[in-house]
Amino acid sequence: MLEFGQTPAAPAAADLIKDTTEATFMADVIEASKDVPVIVDFWAPWCGPCKTLGPMLEAAVTAAKGAVKMVKVNVDQAQNIAGQLRIQSIPTVYAFYQGQPVDGFQGAQPQSEIEAFVKRVIAAGGGAAPDDGLAEALEAAEQMLAEGAVTDAAQTFAAILGEDPKNAAAYGGMVRAHIALGDLDQAEAVLNGADADISHAPELEAAAAQLQLARQAEGAGPIDDLRAAVEANPDDHQARFDLATALHAKGDAEGAVAELLELFRRDREWNDAAAKTQLFTIFDALPAKDPVVLSGRRKLSSMIFA
Repeated sequence: MLEFGQTPAAPAAADLIKDTTEATFMADVIEASKDVPVIVDFWAPWCGPCKTLGPMLEAAVTAAKGAVKMVKVNVDQAQNIAGQLRIQSIPTVYAFYQGQPVDGFQGAQPQSEIEAFVKRVIAAGGGAAPDDGLAEALEAAEQMLAEGAVTDAAQTFAAILGEDPKNAAAYGGMVRAHIALGDLDQAEAVLNGADADISHAPELEAAAAQLQLARQAEGAGPIDDLRAAVEANPDDHQARFDLATALHAKGDAEGAVAELLELFRRDREWNDAAAKTQLFTIFDALPAKDPVVLSGRRKLSSMIFA
């Protein structure tokens, strides 16, 4: 009889994770990998990092619900296998598919890297990690944010983080939602509260750039006055920089980039290369394939290497 919360589709842990020996390595790894990718964890009882890595790896494999399996090899008891695979240090992790190694790494890794590794291994075997519904929830939250339902978006992002506390996309969405609400202090608090494992994720770096630009926008002057100042003196670099800041604050990223490119053309070293730094901040805040980013990067590169 199934207990509450258990589903027949989820393989038992014993079917997904097992210890192997030299006698059973061929069956447990090489033969088994012809059906599904097999991750092999080479460890030893005296290895400190192994005691941290092993449980994290097991958790990621269990979460994949049968898309990948894991075999543990105690190198003290399987020295011939370790020698044949040239294991130089532990922990060492290899992934096998169709009897061949397809990926691997050495040393302790953060949880985010382990999860990314497991996803790569699953993909190498032509599979996909199980859909836990979070992708659809993220898409819905982004749609809410785009349509101006900012509070609903923030609540959805928060719910996602309740299920997956290291979801970088949800963290980035939360930061952007608070920016949209005008609560920059809370946006910064959310950003600073992200786990160190995901602090450099692209979604969080983009959110950080947006927060930085939003902070600058708080002091942006009237666009008409700044444009008049630039037209009166095209070499008033501060006025042009402030104009770019004001334009971006009003949602005109393309206009802001154009002014910064012109400032860079006139004096690339002004204020410790502030124009280039600001351009990169805007590029980081926008999607990588945004036309403004692609065009701006191309024009900046042509100036730099002219």
